[in-house]
Amino acid sequence: MCDMGLRKALINYSEDVLAGKIIACQKHKWACARFLNDLMRAGNEDFPFVFDEQKALDFFEWARLFKHSKGVLAGQKIELHEIQAFIFGNIYGWAHKDTGHRRFKKGYWQVGRKNAKSQSLALVATYEAMAYGQQEAEVYTAATKSDQSKIIWKMARSMLNNCPELKGKYKIAYGEIVHLKSSSVIRPLSKEDRKTGDGLDPQCGIIDEYHAHETTEIYDILDSGMISRPSPLLMIITTAGFDLAKPCYTVEYKYVSDILDPDNSIEDDEYFVMINELDKDDDFTDERVWPKANPIVCSYDKGIENLRGKLRAALNAPEKMRNFLTKNMNKWVQQRESGYMRMDKWAACKVGGKEELERIREELRGKECFCGVDLTAKIDLASVAFEFSHGGKYIIFSHSFMPEASLAEKMQKDKVRYDLWAQQGWLTLTEGDVVDQNFIKAYIKKRAEEEDWIVKEIDYDPYNATQFATDMMADGFQAVEIRQGIKTLGEPTKNFRDQVYAGNVIHEGGPVLTWAVGNAVTRQDHNDNIMLDKAKSTQRIDPIAAVINAHTRAMVVLKKSRYENEGEELAFL
Repeated sequence: MCDMGLRKALINYSEDVLAGKIIACQKHKWACARFLNDLMRAGNEDFPFVFDEQKALDFFEWARLFKHSKGVLAGQKIELHEIQAFIFGNIYGWAHKDTGHRRFKKGYWQVGRKNAKSQSLALVATYEAMAYGQQEAEVYTAATKSDQSKIIWKMARSMLNNCPELKGKYKIAYGEIVHLKSSSVIRPLSKEDRKTGDGLDPQCGIIDEYHAHETTEIYDILDSGMISRPSPLLMIITTAGFDLAKPCYTVEYKYVSDILDPDNSIEDDEYFVMINELDKDDDFTDERVWPKANPIVCSYDKGIENLRGKLRAALNAPEKMRNFLTKNMNKWVQQRESGYMRMDKWAACKVGGKEELERIREELRGKECFCGVDLTAKIDLASVAFEFSHGGKYIIFSHSFMPEASLAEKMQKDKVRYDLWAQQGWLTLTEGDVVDQNFIKAYIKKRAEEEDWIVKEIDYDPYNATQFATDMMADGFQAVEIRQGIKTLGEPTKNFRDQVYAGNVIHEGGPVLTWAVGNAVTRQDHNDNIMLDKAKSTQRIDPIAAVINAHTRAMVVLKKSRYENEGEELAFL
């Protein structure tokens, strides 16, 4: 890339991205447009930075000292890929026109897995400690867990040990890499090691996979410790994640996206940003868009074949889809570890407004439904769900119950507004210290009568529900016990999720059920069968458990009906 001169090469690269000759997402294009615009205003009074080609080439020459340690290029000298050249050409090339200090004090690169993230960070770590020219520089490879913090450190150690040109210029001891000439060090840093960061004076802080950080603690330790350094660098490289409440998404990703967006007023001339991701409407099964999130992986055949294999596995086993989307397609997905449901898919199934809901309810009059019941938590939350098959869709209505006496305690413990949900009509507060099952029996009867629904079955979890089932049968309902094992629940648990992902479910968007769906995690057996795991779900999942109980019988009964009425289009199959 540099044969024609780095500046010219980076200009050509940016123009090719903007012209569509290089496949790139919108934010990648914005980064290239930012570079070209910065060149136009370089050295102005309001923009006191210039592009120093030699400063960038110094880093490129450093990279060429090392060899690839993994993959198809293992053993070959490193030549930076064009995306690496653009990123680090910017980070190391831009400097203040008067002081010569680096322009970019922070860098953020979000990209899919296996796109040379660890290699890039190891190059930065060794360069900052051994070649950038700072005496007694402190370089930290940081993470919340010790093992994660050592990944880049170990990569740097391996690269140095396989570089004969640097033999005798460093030593490794006591978990540190020490550059002998400058007394600079590279150390791993983690919250898990109980290191507070007090007294740190980082020249460079490296954060790998920031999406996994629960808080900004490590970020803040490094950032605050760099005040005394004239040219520090805080470098963040990450994939997207699956918890949108963590700081990487809520703070950093949104902020750096705004920096790139030309229609946003936020300006931060000292923060370099590159985001390689799929665009909003891209089909992740379309190989033509994969280079947007995988500029390096998609530059060689084995990389593309690897992505194809991961896609096949994810399509065959939905438990693997979350990782494929976040790690390989670099899409932010709200779904917790072992989480049951992608919440964007669930949200897409919400009924389209009050008029649409009223139309559906009117069409369901006189129709059969299955009523799932979960009474397992007498002192917490109990739930019922009505499930219909109508018009090629699977329609869900959910309601929950909680003892009024424990309301304040449960709100404090669970950090949710049960009182508001009760006011909105999604939750009934029953008198006393436990859920009064008479309220639930009365609710089912009243709801069925008011809506003119035919409750074909009461499908219940037997725990705490023996008397409930007996009473309902005495009132003329058919009650069916749903055994709470993976043999019984495995297929319907998977099938219900499949129907949600296919857009074949309609629900009211009730906050209690939606909250429970987001809480639900699964456990899996050796045959990849799954069921909701109440033991590992840290919050209530009773509403979605009631839905699965109904779905379990709906599948069986409707499948039997289909065999008896060949040619009829039925749901849950």
